[in-house]
Amino acid sequence: MAKPPNKSRTGQSADKTRRRDKAKSKSSANSQPQADNKSAADRPAPHKPANTNANTNNGTDNGVSRNQREQRILRSRFRQAVSALAQALERTGPADRKLEAYFRQHKQMGSKDRAFVADVVYGVLRHLRSLQFLLGDYGNQAEWLALLYLMRYAQWGSQTFADIDCDLPFEDLTELAKEQNLPEAVALDLPDWLYERLSASMTAEELKILVEALNANAPLDIRANRLKCDRETLRVRLAVDGFELIHVDSAPDALRKFSRAPLFNTEAFRDGWFEVQDVGSQLVSILVDAKPKQRIVDFCAGAGGKTLHLAAMMQNKGTVYAFDVAAKRLANLKQRLARAGVDNVRVQDIRDENDVHIKRQRNTLDAVLVDAPCSGSGTLRRNPDIKWRTLDMASLRDTQLRILKAAAQLVKTGGRVVYATCSVLNDENEEIVETFLAEHPEFELKPVAPILAEKGIKLDGVEQYLRLWPHTHNTDGFFAAVLERRNVVAESAAE
Repeated sequence: MAKPPNKSRTGQSADKTRRRDKAKSKSSANSQPQADNKSAADRPAPHKPANTNANTNNGTDNGVSRNQREQRILRSRFRQAVSALAQALERTGPADRKLEAYFRQHKQMGSKDRAFVADVVYGVLRHLRSLQFLLGDYGNQAEWLALLYLMRYAQWGSQTFADIDCDLPFEDLTELAKEQNLPEAVALDLPDWLYERLSASMTAEELKILVEALNANAPLDIRANRLKCDRETLRVRLAVDGFELIHVDSAPDALRKFSRAPLFNTEAFRDGWFEVQDVGSQLVSILVDAKPKQRIVDFCAGAGGKTLHLAAMMQNKGTVYAFDVAAKRLANLKQRLARAGVDNVRVQDIRDENDVHIKRQRNTLDAVLVDAPCSGSGTLRRNPDIKWRTLDMASLRDTQLRILKAAAQLVKTGGRVVYATCSVLNDENEEIVETFLAEHPEFELKPVAPILAEKGIKLDGVEQYLRLWPHTHNTDGFFAAVLERRNVVAESAAE
């Protein structure tokens, strides 16, 4: 740790210490509870060097140099990032919605401003545990977190530090940014509950590779809406608008862009030609093998991404029932259905898995998709804040099994149930399926590899189950199992 402040510098250090203590006293208004760091220590905070940034650019505009303008822009972006981060850390809602709300409140921000702010907010959330561990008592303050993140993970140096005219201690932060001696779970930026489960199912090297992938930015995946266009026609239309996307071999309707792009502003989106949907999510829908004139339920429809995909595969013929307990999310789905030109979906909010609307469909359906509520551990690239939520795994597993049992009653003999999560944990995946099959001999597990092969899809490491990993398949972490209902009575008679 750096030495205490040098008090001989004309009272500078004492003033800064008072400012830091004042900032610390306000932490509850500009902070969140810390990630589960159990050994953070209070750390002294020496002064930072004076701003010695020289104006080396002779180009001026009304007496303001280009360097000065760039410094003002950087300072403004940093302040915006700190403000947005403070709101995200309040934990009163998902971070992505908090960020969207912040951008709506600050419409004057340009695309580069928003990109910088988003990078800082998501970067801090990805590395929150290590940042808070290093900062100790200052680890609940947005400004300290943002600056240490930029120095430790974005290689900010003394010049950039000086440009933002920040009051925080440069020497201390520089030392912390270089610190590598951290407990393993802290270094991996995982909460204990997730670290314990993952480390029990893979080697230390495998875990490190997985975490690096989960801490990376996710690509932007979209799905061409077959009701209105094919993938190549969509790609060409977006290219004309200045957006270059590539085909994804593992999903027949998927296009990908490796950087952010305002695709929602395009005419193609407004015309319903595509939906944003991770390739992993698209592959889950494909396992349902939806066909025209079938009757299918999307049991936990949510925002309806898979519902829309199923409807398109059915060519608007037959019926897709979109069930969910969240009536508000289903209400939002109706607008998406209209834009996509989908008219074979019936939207129904339900009380729970025993709702009367579910009971009416027993033994009548061709397929049911159960996109079960889960930890979301496979989506940390997009939703890093969910790592820090309190999770009751036992209760969650009970809910998953109850929903699967209720959904399975809906399919007729020969019908298919696809159980899926966006989790990478065995607790929520294989263990749930194995428990269900042990209690329901009328269902059998169908290997997913042959089902995908019929669609021309081959994935590394995928055989019995669909197991997708960000470091292997460059998708979110997904799991899916295909369960088929057989006529047990008829089979017993034949024997």
